[in-house]
Amino acid sequence: MSRKRPSPVLRALACTVLACAVLACLPLTAQAEKVALMVGGIEKQIYLPLILTRNLGYFTDEGLDVEILSEPAGAEAADEMLAGAVQGVIGFYDHNIQLQALGKYTQSVVQFSLVPGEVELVSNRHPEVHAVPDLRGLRLGVTGLGSSTDFLTEYLLVRAGLRMRDVTPVPVGAGDPLIAALHQDHIQAAMTTEPTVSRLLALGEARVLVDLRNVQGTRVALGGLYPAACLYMDSGWVAAHPATVQKLANAFVRTMHYIASHDAAEIADHVPQDFYVGSRAIYVQALRDGKAMFTPDGRMPKGGPENVLAVLSLFMDNVTPDTIDLSRTYTNAFVDAANR
Repeated sequence: MSRKRPSPVLRALACTVLACAVLACLPLTAQAEKVALMVGGIEKQIYLPLILTRNLGYFTDEGLDVEILSEPAGAEAADEMLAGAVQGVIGFYDHNIQLQALGKYTQSVVQFSLVPGEVELVSNRHPEVHAVPDLRGLRLGVTGLGSSTDFLTEYLLVRAGLRMRDVTPVPVGAGDPLIAALHQDHIQAAMTTEPTVSRLLALGEARVLVDLRNVQGTRVALGGLYPAACLYMDSGWVAAHPATVQKLANAFVRTMHYIASHDAAEIADHVPQDFYVGSRAIYVQALRDGKAMFTPDGRMPKGGPENVLAVLSLFMDNVTPDTIDLSRTYTNAFVDAANR
């Protein structure tokens, strides 16, 4: 006796039901969480942990889809975060103190460096400049007005008995624009970072006046450690999104361990070639010389915030130890968890 075959419609329906049942049993692929970070000059070596974390795949490992945006200076990046355009800034810790003085609460959640990694360079066209007091009357390059290079420049001037009104600060960014401005004598000195520093030295265009790329030079010039490059975020956003902040901390702490345990040449292999600006050898040597500025674990160094506050209070009228709550300008909670 022959069996009646099911109709094509019933067969199609059965296949559809079976397919749905199979799909229901499969694990859903989690969609990566989107986070936007802004940096004041992505090519600067002081902000190396950002591009390195992305290129090593650590953001992806944490389930994050991180959009990286770059501005010439840190002040603009902070404004974008406070406006809600981005969730975090890769910039200098000192902005957290300055912003609190303005009634805006932000905090460093991963600390990248112990020192600024900056250098005050002076043009070789001006051999009469031997020390900071000799800068009187000159045009000094900074990345941007209100930037950390602006803060550091003013501190060096005040400590030398000058004020910002004794010079003319000129916002020139970094890299090629700064180099051109110095070459054309539009500025006579500038506060800048690697690899711009090594490029100017190799070109014979400038010499070092104040070196903040290492702990020893920073202690001499600034009186102690000056924790600088970090990931800082709006305190309200951190409190509302602790899981996301922890993922970011996990990724960045892995990078800090990577930097501490690898040679500069190996690290440079994970950096876009255009960051070398024509010379990989100069880039690698600058990184090798300055690698010690990075924290090995992302933690805020003991005594660092106090020294930054002391520096800023010397020339910022609204910044004093009595008006700033340092405990609200940084946290080690996320990096402690990441290191565990």
